[in-house]
Amino acid sequence: MHSIVVVNKPKDWNIHIPEVEVVSAKSYLTDSKYSEIRNVRVYNLCQSYRYQGMGYYVSLLAEARGHRSIPSITTIQDFKSQSIIRIISDELDQLVQRSLSRLKSSHFSLNIYFGRCPSTQYENLSKQLYNLFQSPLLRAQFVFDDDKWQLQNIFPLPINQIPEHHKASVLDYAHGYFSKKRIRSINVSRPTYDLAILLNPDEKSPPSDKKAIKYFIEAAEEEGLRAKIITKNDFSRIPEFDALFIRETTAVNHHTYRFARRALAENLVVLDDPASIVKCANKVYMAELLSKANIPTPKSMIVHKGNTKELIPTLGLPCVLKQPDGSFSNGVVKISDALTLEEELHHFFGQSELIIAQEFAPTDFDWRIGVLDKKPIYACKYYMAKDHWQIYDMGPGRRVKDGAHETMAIEKAPPKIVKIAQRAASLIGDGFYGVDIKQFGNKVMVIEINDNPSIESGVEDLFLKDELYATVMKYFVQRIKLKKE
Repeated sequence: MHSIVVVNKPKDWNIHIPEVEVVSAKSYLTDSKYSEIRNVRVYNLCQSYRYQGMGYYVSLLAEARGHRSIPSITTIQDFKSQSIIRIISDELDQLVQRSLSRLKSSHFSLNIYFGRCPSTQYENLSKQLYNLFQSPLLRAQFVFDDDKWQLQNIFPLPINQIPEHHKASVLDYAHGYFSKKRIRSINVSRPTYDLAILLNPDEKSPPSDKKAIKYFIEAAEEEGLRAKIITKNDFSRIPEFDALFIRETTAVNHHTYRFARRALAENLVVLDDPASIVKCANKVYMAELLSKANIPTPKSMIVHKGNTKELIPTLGLPCVLKQPDGSFSNGVVKISDALTLEEELHHFFGQSELIIAQEFAPTDFDWRIGVLDKKPIYACKYYMAKDHWQIYDMGPGRRVKDGAHETMAIEKAPPKIVKIAQRAASLIGDGFYGVDIKQFGNKVMVIEINDNPSIESGVEDLFLKDELYATVMKYFVQRIKLKKE
């Protein structure tokens, strides 16, 4: 397997290892040759993994390209989650106390290089922390509080912060690390027997309305599941359940992701799983993923500060700019002239290093195919809001207007639409997705793949009715049984 070390500046990486290529983050993100190669392991050693920064996109697009990224995008999110860090601190409590028992200070920082540490007394602790936060260079910070040591923080260690007296050991560890054939992942198991449905009672446009939630609860009972409503204040209750069904709008820097990640760590069945949330939340990832799979989309371009002048010649006007993590038509702007383009690019670059731009492809309606466990379960046509070019028209005061809808049996939807939806959803995983598709005669184009798709009473359930809710609950039952076995 080809190995690539990605750094902000290649000169910062002064460790020469045969058959390991060192490239800059900018080159990896923008040079087309890196999107075309296969069988690659990407070691992301960028100085920062801030949300939608260069380091973040290196791991995100590595996964879209089918490359093995270390750290993975879910690990990057775990670094930012105090709840995950508390879980890990509790799990490793005995090892932490034993390893740090001789220390006299109240604070301690542990540098971990490729899963190892120059101090033998911390070798086992370093290995366990690396197994849980797989990243080549780490720094773990501990604090002595309430008569015990606790993990306070863990984060990637920038190359330029490696102490001089550690560099000989780091070189030795690096040679061993890059020769490994695979990296072990951790698995946690804890079975229970209830279904939690995560809701935000104050959300204005939730993925399921109150009636739909009522139908889900009834269907759960029919299938032998005890369903309970939980909210963001119930994070500590996750271990009580066997499965988690997220029915509020998901986002990466959000409690929904933390709930999904905690549920996964506790070995619950999760819809939506954290990997699906991360992948579906970012339109840059989506564009790269669909392109690599040769799935037709509107003509698209990943925009960075170095190629903005190519946008109009490539896509023409009007075109559409999309905020990478927008949802429900938020963060999507139609551009009709060069001045507006310049203004919106300035605004978007204030939030993300990369932006997705697409040709403007107007239609009267979009198809939505619901896919669960790689099988299509419902088909809808969503018509554009009145006098608007999108399904949702975000009016003054955040008032949302939407267009008409038409729901039908999967068998009645065009086979080409259903087939491409299944293919697209399978690129993300085997969870629950809504695939949005535009149709121009016999030509179809995938717009995006959504995790956490809408199931509202009188809309998506219009044809299947109770059977739709039962199908979702049967998925949970089947997965629970598999875990028990």
